[in-house]
Amino acid sequence: MASDRVKGHLDGLLLAVIEHGPLHGYAVIEALQLRSGGTLALPTGTVYPALRRLEESGWISGRWSTVDGRRRRTYRLTAAGRRALGAERAEWSEFSGAIEKVLGGVR
Repeated sequence: MASDRVKGHLDGLLLAVIEHGPLHGYAVIEALQLRSGGTLALPTGTVYPALRRLEESGWISGRWSTVDGRRRRTYRLTAAGRRALGAERAEWSEFSGAIEKVLGGVR
């Protein structure tokens, strides 16, 4: 799926993936792809800037570590990020319900 199709929902998707525990950037990309059944194969050029934006907003915190000689930035949800994720889920539920009413066919 093209990354422009997730516009407006990317933050919520990233927060939901990170919710389950700390992940480094590439693991976030892999988790999105895995949890979406391969539908969300987003490029690094979409995900990494979004992770930086989420960190700057205080919704995730990152720290550098070295694994097998490679430096990686690992991200975890903050309390503010958990609240933001809850709001994203509520907004998504309302939005997807409205879209289903329109696209779901006549009842």
